[in-house]
Amino acid sequence: MDTWIKLIQDFWPHFLTGLTVLAMALTAVHVVLQKREPRAAIGWLGLVGFAPVLGVCLYWLFGINRIKRRAKKKYVNRKIGGMPWRNSVVCPEQIEIVFGKANSGLSTLCRLTDEVTSRPLLSGNKIDPLINGDQAYWAMISAIGEARTSISLSTYIFDNDSWGRKFRVVLQQAVRRGVEVRVLVDAVGARYSFPSIVGGLARDGIKGSRFMKTILPWRFRYVNLRNHRKIMVVDGAIGFTGGINIWEGNVLEDQPETPVQDIHFKVQGPVVAELQQVFAEDWLFSTGEKLEGSVWFPVLDIQGEVIARGISDGPDEDFDRLRFVMMGAIAAARTSIRIATPYFVPDNDLLTALQVAALRGIQVEILLPGTPNLRMVKWASDASIAELVHSGCVIYYTVAPFDHSKLMVVDSKWVLLGSANWDTRSLSLNFEFNVECYDTRLAAIIEEILDSKKQNSSAPILPGPKISTLPVRLRNRFFRLFTPYL
Repeated sequence: MDTWIKLIQDFWPHFLTGLTVLAMALTAVHVVLQKREPRAAIGWLGLVGFAPVLGVCLYWLFGINRIKRRAKKKYVNRKIGGMPWRNSVVCPEQIEIVFGKANSGLSTLCRLTDEVTSRPLLSGNKIDPLINGDQAYWAMISAIGEARTSISLSTYIFDNDSWGRKFRVVLQQAVRRGVEVRVLVDAVGARYSFPSIVGGLARDGIKGSRFMKTILPWRFRYVNLRNHRKIMVVDGAIGFTGGINIWEGNVLEDQPETPVQDIHFKVQGPVVAELQQVFAEDWLFSTGEKLEGSVWFPVLDIQGEVIARGISDGPDEDFDRLRFVMMGAIAAARTSIRIATPYFVPDNDLLTALQVAALRGIQVEILLPGTPNLRMVKWASDASIAELVHSGCVIYYTVAPFDHSKLMVVDSKWVLLGSANWDTRSLSLNFEFNVECYDTRLAAIIEEILDSKKQNSSAPILPGPKISTLPVRLRNRFFRLFTPYL
């Protein structure tokens, strides 16, 4: 027995050393193969080399992109087939014909988005902006009231307040008329009010579900893998999408305690099928029910002149789609780039792309809310403002109330609208839905909206040696370190 004990005592240090070396080697291989950013890879390799046990443990706990991996696993085999459009598919060459060879950047952008999204660009659409909940909610409620076959509604926040209950009533009435109704609310967004409205929907006989349930018993806005999409489709033919959630703060006419400016869009034409497809995929994942057939996907006729395409984005097989499209749009710009976003904390690649665009003579305007609702995000955003301004970008801060609008216009011809913000959370960690539009008339309307916001904003920030004091710059830079989690 003493001999065995002695052997074990003599052997275990060698065993632990070998195990540590093996763990270091496996970790190093994983870092080299998986880390896209060289600086991040070098940092992790240095930590593993200088503090082997601590470095290995920290890497496998915090260094792996489990967000993307988990989402891929959850979304396996989720795709819904069969898209009911008539001969509406547009190729990049047609974009050049429509806008002329002088706008060849648009055709290259179209080609990029073709490759990135694997969704067709469709002609024959009509897209109308709806300002704030004052216009959007009544248009949505009216469409629900006229529904004959189906209603699909996906939203991040569906509050149990005065306007949430108005939606609940008209949805219940639709069910009683025999309309097929499906409502999908994000599990975190459903907790913005108590009690949650989801239980009331079930009591009304409305089929609803929470997206990606979380074990946390309270609302925590920084939980990942959230469904941030805002999609409603009525009878498979009339769609609504944009940035507006369902809560009373969006109706400014009611003078709410916490007012929020925002913009939504009514969509008609073949591209509505792409809105419905994204909802059907999310619903299948959440409930296991497959939505198909003419009730959900009727044949869609031409309704207008807008050429459009839906772009879904998320930490699954849709990963980095919107980021690629935004980068492509910036590169394709010939005269102007105009952006409005409530949260502006883009990664270094997007920041550099905007700086390069400004330096090559493109007019770059960015409208941000002057009254933030998330201070840490505002501080992280401010860390990049000086670099952009010194490169020639023009930054405006809109006046109160808080502006939640999400818009991008390039060369007064291309529009990107939808739910995504210009931050890492939207572009890497959340599920988002946007629509790209090629149409000078729609772009002109959006630019009028942006001009009115600009008129009600502070003077543009001017370049100078010191845009802010040293303590403020230190604070902003510190919070920018946490941008993936804000």
